[in-house]
Formats: sequence, structure tokens, C-alpha cells
Amino acid sequence: MSASIDKNRQIALAKLFGARDLPLPRGITSVCSAHPLVIEATLRRAVRQKEAVLIEATCNQVNQEGGYTGMTPADFRTFIEQIAASVGFPAERIILGGDHLGPNPWRKFGADEAMTRAEVMVTAYVEAGFEKLHLDTSMGCAGEPVALADELTAARAARLAQAAEEAALRTGRHPPVYVIGTEVPPPGGATHALDELEVTRKEAALRTLDVHRQAFAEAGVGSALERVIAVVVQPGVEFGNANFALYKPERAQTLISALDEMNGLLFEAHSTDYQPASLLSALVDGGFAILKVGPGLTFALREALYGLDAIADVIDDAAQGSGLAATMEKIMLAEPGHWAGHYGGTPDEQRLQRHFSYSDRIRYYWPDERATEAVDKLLIRLPDAIPETLISQYLARLYPEVVEKRIAPKARDLCLAAIDAALAPYATATAPR
Repeated sequence: MSASIDKNRQIALAKLFGARDLPLPRGITSVCSAHPLVIEATLRRAVRQKEAVLIEATCNQVNQEGGYTGMTPADFRTFIEQIAASVGFPAERIILGGDHLGPNPWRKFGADEAMTRAEVMVTAYVEAGFEKLHLDTSMGCAGEPVALADELTAARAARLAQAAEEAALRTGRHPPVYVIGTEVPPPGGATHALDELEVTRKEAALRTLDVHRQAFAEAGVGSALERVIAVVVQPGVEFGNANFALYKPERAQTLISALDEMNGLLFEAHSTDYQPASLLSALVDGGFAILKVGPGLTFALREALYGLDAIADVIDDAAQGSGLAATMEKIMLAEPGHWAGHYGGTPDEQRLQRHFSYSDRIRYYWPDERATEAVDKLLIRLPDAIPETLISQYLARLYPEVVEKRIAPKARDLCLAAIDAALAPYATATAPR
């Protein structure tokens, strides 16, 4: 990590941590999920490591209209704090963030309507005590191009920042810190096969900052720009349905040099799911000190649940074909809205993607009451102590730790352990050296 990156890291993370009297990490993992087991696993790891956590809700998950989880920002905060209390994690060490806050949930409307709703959403996030806001206004609304000009994106971001600043002042909340950017990966991952991605040009990153400075000043929220801690750029990292692009540090060196001209700022890396620990560490070394992960965690959970589903079928041979996977297939076929526009190919290819895609769009269906009931039934079907030989067969990644008695051979413990294993590379990458 260069001297300028280290200096920027200390400035930016100090703003993010606020008044918390905690050692600043080298970087921080941004857990973008609303699944209770993912949140529990995240907080249990944080208890062991005695550190702060950054948990973010996306605009589609959580908004004033409920999102696909049915939660408002205030609901989400209560949800997180209840889980924290159950595992003995101090609520004051939780940093809540909002991801992709902008018009995305309402893109089918015209820009005026979509942005008005986005302002209401941002206000609700601030009123609920969210401290970090990623302003994402890069997408076009009805009648507009898919990607917008930088100036318009920045002007809309400034409009949302103004709403956030007014909400903080009105409610007595501490003003939030912000993340900006015009080259923003699509929420939830790419829908096409990935080869080699185009890395953001240094000039484009610097221009992003310049147009936001101008837009914030024109909107009368220049002070908010002082609390911008990071810029979203593309370092060459993304996941799709069937593959993902590995980070190649040598391709990002020119982009990274832009941080020498961005005093006090970092880069925020989206879609880092599935990257190995060595490359996550390289991202942090290059100033990508905020590592976002979400689908990779629910992907690990789904693997564990499906492994347990297979174990249950072996134990109860008469029930084969009626378990969790079959139930999830029925739910997704009955309500295809969350996957139909993202998975292509033949019917068989779509079936595989519904369950096994890296994009993990099955995660949108776990809050469904039918899915919750199916998971509960699965856990009831399993014995209190699952035979080690079946764990070896169907949950092989966890088997060594089960044998060594570090993980109990219980269904819930195995689910939490699977998520924790997906979090482990991030802990390695962001830990102080």
C-alpha cells in the first residue's frame, strides 16, 4: 500500500467510523444482504474479532415501499439490532449503509417521478440512522438512455445529497458519509458471460470527482462533498451467471494512481463476490478499501441448504423429490419476476441458473413465506447430530472442521459455518498487517 493510499485510507475510514473509538482496519467488508443467517454469521465473526461491521441494504431490498424484503429502512435497522442483541454484539459497533440509492426501483417511471421517490427513500434512510449512503443515479429512467451523461448523473446525486443533508439537519442525525461514481456495476451482477472487463480510465475517475464537485456546489451542498469517502470505479471485477472475472492488479495500476490526486478518498469495489483472499488483499492494497459482497454469501448459504436437503433425502428415502430444492423451483416458476429477465438459454439452462447461478437470484425468494416454511421443514427432518459421513459426501468443504470438532454437526451450525467460510477471505484481506 503506497503512502498516499495509506493516508487516504486513514482519512476516509475515520470519517466512516465517526465517533467510534476503534482501531481503523486496512479495509472494511461491506455485507450487502438482508438474510437473517447471513447477518448472524457476519455479527458472530465480528464478535470474535472485536471489530465494527458495515452492513448495507440495497434500494431494491429495503425502501419506503418495503422493497422485496418488505422492510423499510427503520424496519431494517430494528431487524439488524435484534440479531445483534441475540449474539451479544454491541449495536454501537454497527455501521449501516444504503447501497445503490437512487431511482433504480422506479426506473419504469419518468425521471421526475423516479427521482422524487428516490428522495423520499434517501430521507427515510437518514431518518433511520444510516451513516453511509452510496448515491447511484447512473441509470436512465423511462424514455432515457440506459446510461446517462456524467453531468446529469452528478446533478441527480447532488439532489439526493441535498435531501439527505436536510433530513439529517431536521432530525438531529449526524450527517452521513457518501460514496459517488458514474461507472457503477449493475446491482446484482452482470447478465452476460464475462471475459475481460474494461477497467475505468484514470481520467474518467478524476472527471467523476470534478463533475460531482461542481454539481454539489451548484446544489448548495458543498459541505456534503467533504464527507464523500469513496468513488465507485471498475477495477476489472465482476460476476455473471456462469463465471466471474478475476482481479488483475497490473491492469488497474493507472487507475490506482488517480488516488494520488484524490486527497482523502478511496475506491469502493462492487461485485467482489467469489474473489480469492489473495486478490481481495490486492484490491485493498490498491486503495479499494471498501469491499462489497452479497450474492456470494447467500450462494454459500444455498449450497449448505441444498447439501442438507440431499442429506435429508438420504436419511428419509421415501421423501425424495419433495424437499427444499423442489419447493424453491415451484416458487420461482410461479413468480419469475426476479429471474426471467436475467437468465437466458434453453429451459434446462434456465433451470440450472435459477438454482446455481453466481448471480444467485434465488436470494430474492428466501423471504417468501413458502420458502421460509420449506427451510423450517428441512431443519426438522434432519437429526440433531448429522452423520459425519453424510457431511463428507454433501458438505465436503465443511467436513474437516466438523471432524476436528470446530463445527457442530447440526444443520443450523453448518449453514452459519458455510457463510462464515465465504466471509473469511474478506477478513484476511482487510485485517491489519
